[in-house]
Amino acid sequence: LWLEEAAVPYYLFREKKFQVVLASIKGGEIPIDQSSLSGDFYVAAAKKFIEDEEAQKKINNSIALSDIDFTTVDAIYLSGGHGVCADYVGNETLKNAVETVYKAGKIVAADCHGPIGLAQCVKPDGTPLVAGKKVTGFTNSEEAAVGMTDKVPFLIETKFKEQGAEFTAGPDWNPNICVDGNLYTGQNPQSSDELSLAVAKALA
Repeated sequence: LWLEEAAVPYYLFREKKFQVVLASIKGGEIPIDQSSLSGDFYVAAAKKFIEDEEAQKKINNSIALSDIDFTTVDAIYLSGGHGVCADYVGNETLKNAVETVYKAGKIVAADCHGPIGLAQCVKPDGTPLVAGKKVTGFTNSEEAAVGMTDKVPFLIETKFKEQGAEFTAGPDWNPNICVDGNLYTGQNPQSSDELSLAVAKALA
């Protein structure tokens, strides 16, 4: 988990008095990418999260996706970090969760590498979830910049374009979000604030 991408929405949603559940594929402790705890990447929300006893209990005892009834939620928010490339891709529980929320007209949001979990999802008509949609995610340029092009299962930008999405790539490491219907996507960690605010506004 890239901490900024979870900490920013966590605190904004709690500030708005939303009920926030920290979930993961298997439940239990969610490992944090140590690179997100250093230098300029260690943003204020991330520092607050690390020092927050309640937040630490939640991230160390996350709820398993399979234990959540996704017909009862108003939004699902997929945070990123390179670790999710292993966790999200090919996971049937996540696929069903996203498709259930999307079909109900509720919000599906994903930031940075979070959108990699959308590639396996389909609309009720069987077409790719992102087909015909304006979306973004960690770009090919950003993946190359961190030297991970050959290490990820597939490139989000390339995959989404293949699936018929209208992919919008902003400048590297700059905030960029796309909202198309009930699908909300962010490009990178720097997009956490804008994406969270967009989701919160829609839920208000």
